[in-house]
Amino acid sequence: MGDTRRALTPLGLMVLALLAEGDMHPYEMIRLMRIRRDDRLVTITNGTMYHTVARLQKAGLLAEVGVDRDGNRPERTTYTVTDAGTAAVSEWIRRELPRVDSPEAFRLALAEAHNLDRGEVLGLLRQRRDALQAQHREYVDSLAGANAKGVPAQYLIELEREEALQRCDLAWLDAFIPRLAGDDFAWGDHAVTDRYLAQREAARR
Repeated sequence: MGDTRRALTPLGLMVLALLAEGDMHPYEMIRLMRIRRDDRLVTITNGTMYHTVARLQKAGLLAEVGVDRDGNRPERTTYTVTDAGTAAVSEWIRRELPRVDSPEAFRLALAEAHNLDRGEVLGLLRQRRDALQAQHREYVDSLAGANAKGVPAQYLIELEREEALQRCDLAWLDAFIPRLAGDDFAWGDHAVTDRYLAQREAARR
C-alpha cells in the first residue's frame, strides 16, 4: 500500500476517477479535465499527465487496453482503471473527506465524493463537522484568551481569519448535509446528465 499512496497524487486521483467513467487515453483526459475546469483543483500539463499515468501503471492502478491511431495523429495508448485503482480512489476519499487539517485535499475529496455511496459520504461529512466544531471551539477560546491578555490585534490577524473560515465551513456543512440526505439531491448514476456525457464526446475530438 505504500507504493500505492506514493503514486496517488492529486492528479493521479483525478485520472483514476476519470477512468471510472470509461477507458481513455491521456490526451482525452487532459481535454476533459480542462472542459470541466478541473484545473482549478490540480495543475495539468502534458508532462505531468504522462508522468502520472506511468506512475499509476507501475503501481498497478491502471492498465493499457489498446493503442490506436487516428489519421496522421501519433499513436495513442488507451488505459483502464484496475480494481486496485478503484479501491485506491475510494480509500483516498474516505481518508481525506473527514480531515480538517488539509483544506486542499478536502476540496479534491469533495469533488470526487460522488465515487462513494451517498450514505457513506454523509457519515464522513458528519465526522468532519464534529472535528471541525471541536477545532473551531479551540480557536474561539484561543482568541478570547489572547484578547483577555491584551495581545495586540496585529498579532491575531491570521487566527481571526482562520476562525472565520472555520465558522463559514461549519455553516456550509450544516446546510449541505441535510440537502445531501434529501431524496431530491441526485447521486450516483442518476446524477449523470446529457451535458456531462457530451463533455466526454467533446474531449474525444
